[in-house]
Amino acid sequence: MNDRSRDIWVRLLLYPAHTLPIAAAPVAIGAGLAIREHVFSLVPVLLAYIASWCVHVGGIFMDNYRLLVDHRAVREHPELTDAVADGSLLLSDVWRATVAWFVAGTLVGSFLLAWVGLVAPLLGVIGVAASLGYSVSRWSLTRLGVADPVFFLMFGVVAVVGTYYVQARSLPLTAFVIGMPLGALITNTMLIDDLCDIDFDLRKAWRTTPVVHGISWTRGEFGVLMVFAYAIPLWFWRGLHLGPWTLLPWLTLPFAIWTTRMVFTRSSAEELEPFTSRTAMLSLAYALLLAIGVAIS
Repeated sequence: MNDRSRDIWVRLLLYPAHTLPIAAAPVAIGAGLAIREHVFSLVPVLLAYIASWCVHVGGIFMDNYRLLVDHRAVREHPELTDAVADGSLLLSDVWRATVAWFVAGTLVGSFLLAWVGLVAPLLGVIGVAASLGYSVSRWSLTRLGVADPVFFLMFGVVAVVGTYYVQARSLPLTAFVIGMPLGALITNTMLIDDLCDIDFDLRKAWRTTPVVHGISWTRGEFGVLMVFAYAIPLWFWRGLHLGPWTLLPWLTLPFAIWTTRMVFTRSSAEELEPFTSRTAMLSLAYALLLAIGVAIS
């Protein structure tokens, strides 16, 4: 494999700067809550993370495969389009890799049966359905225009609840709400990506927030979600009585403010594109600090 092929497979298909932190962040929060409740178990946490990452990457591979098959005239990723045209990237290889990621996620997730029984495949079905549902079929999240709330729920509630449940086999109310600020931040990661791709999404008939509601609305939503993410730890402290350590995520506030300023003042895709991965890393940093704060409170 030459350098160009490696760059295509890693940077343009695998997206490690996006997928790794986004998959790890909800698992970290679920683990932090489990430590607080004295039910932490390392093996199911690792299995949950690996399965989540595999399914997430499989969804991205599927998105790119459908782009190359259904929207060949839309040069959203010209390097991929050119690689397919000159034969250095085969669509059959992309399809096989897509299937392999989902199979790997399923196999890893199957080991969780020993801990939680039939709940494990149920969580897996939800994850795969959400991942494939982003862009596959006429009823996809992007065509229905509901990707934002689904992302919020999947990463802010379902992934955190699932991680906690595979350790504790119980579901306190805290497990359902402790990840909500993370859901807001990961939704913001998607909104930046949508702002960068607004012209392409229009041509694909995707009903993303910028396409349906415009750039100003999208920036407003981004700002509201960011404020929510940094305000809700006060409720964790005072309302849920989790202690002042749950304010640790505020250490990331300067970077969050800078990112918000860039989103509100920059309009070109070239200027905004780096902030997709940076906001993903912000989400992970926030999640790790929240996990620590919850664990020691």
